[in-house]
Amino acid sequence: MTPHINAKQGDFADIVFMPGDPLRAKYIADNYLTDAKLITDVRNMFGYTGYFEGKQVSVMGHGMGVPSVSIYVHELITHYNVKTIIRVGSAGGIAEDAKVRDIIVATGAGTASATNRAKFAGYDCPATPDFALAIRCHEKANELGLDVKFGNVFTNDLFYGCDKNLIPALQKMNILAVEMETAALYTLAMEHKIKALSILTISDHVITGEETSSEERQNGFNDMMKLALATGC
Repeated sequence: MTPHINAKQGDFADIVFMPGDPLRAKYIADNYLTDAKLITDVRNMFGYTGYFEGKQVSVMGHGMGVPSVSIYVHELITHYNVKTIIRVGSAGGIAEDAKVRDIIVATGAGTASATNRAKFAGYDCPATPDFALAIRCHEKANELGLDVKFGNVFTNDLFYGCDKNLIPALQKMNILAVEMETAALYTLAMEHKIKALSILTISDHVITGEETSSEERQNGFNDMMKLALATGC
């Protein structure tokens, strides 16, 4: 056990799907996995292990922001020997062609967080996913007939009170969306030599103001989950 996860050794599968919301983890376990068992519940950050089409998989929430996801991902890798992590989260659209409910696969993540620089001698770490996993995701999206956008996102520390110059800069560089965890996940995966990918659904649009409900974010986004499971399994 770790300070934040009370699962036993061997409770986690080699692959873990991670939404931010622990209740979305429960929804995924209830609706997509068979024989799912609750294996950790410290601070109500629920984690489950079950089976998808005969393959053992786990799902666990990671909370909001770089510090939270960094703690859980680090412990999953170093204490539970997890080999692949796929984030299934939400993001705020930035690009004009990134509509609410669109699926985005992050092929890179810039960040406002200083944590990646702390790991990279003060320089900017190029936070990118596992290439083979991204290619497989692209193939599975085509097989499933899903219109998925592949491109760069921005991992921000602030949800409120952002620099007024940030959004124009993101638009200038054709960033698809902003969220709060992907850069940290990718950097930890690179550091520990595991596979990682971030698959996101646009839950709201920063420019247009369109948004989904909290209930839809918790219990919806099923196309994203189907794509993630097909990619990982």
